[in-house]
Amino acid sequence: MSSQPKPYLTPEQYLALERTAAYKSEYFRGEVFAMAGASPTHVLMVSNIVAALHGQLRRRPCTVYATDLRLKVNASGLYTYPDIIVVCGEPRFDDDQQDTLVNPTLIVEVLSESTQDYDRGGKFAQYRKIPSFAEYVLVAQDECHVEHFVKQANGLWLLAETDRLEDVLTLSSNVLCFSVICTRRCSFQGYETLLNYTDTLRLRRTAMTIAEILQQAKALSGQERKELVK
Repeated sequence: MSSQPKPYLTPEQYLALERTAAYKSEYFRGEVFAMAGASPTHVLMVSNIVAALHGQLRRRPCTVYATDLRLKVNASGLYTYPDIIVVCGEPRFDDDQQDTLVNPTLIVEVLSESTQDYDRGGKFAQYRKIPSFAEYVLVAQDECHVEHFVKQANGLWLLAETDRLEDVLTLSSNVLCFSVICTRRCSFQGYETLLNYTDTLRLRRTAMTIAEILQQAKALSGQERKELVK
């Protein structure tokens, strides 16, 4: 017995459903794909990156958006939800609802086991079709590893990657510099918690060493450590 074909939706039908849905879905070529929920570690890392980027970009003509803002790739019709988007300049939206962005400058994705191949492959290929898109950062959540792609003047993309905690990546799309983001499991006075070793994205001149961050973490009260992982 053949399976029932998936219903084909127009972009307008997808958006009408998506705007009232209880969960997020991607859309591509008439098909809708439900997105899986994120792990606590993933949520923590995204939150820390967003908060720090927002703080660093307050005096720059850039805006930080996280997770729930939909992105459209006009060239292919893909609708998706990047973990973090930075727009430098005036944000542009797909329609008057202003809930679907079309001109990202920087995109950051925190990798998970189920999505890392898509984030590195098909999704990145889609993002590259966006004229304003200039920089892509992939952050692993199960190890210290960051991949940094920068669009060159000739249209080619240059990759730099690191797995060293003390390294600093320089974002070239008129954004800022930031320290490598890694999460490790540490125990302080018998209380085990997830700590973000770089907790915040910092300009090179104020980047903290791992020793300094650990010293600050040890000084946290028990309640503060619990708040860190909520």
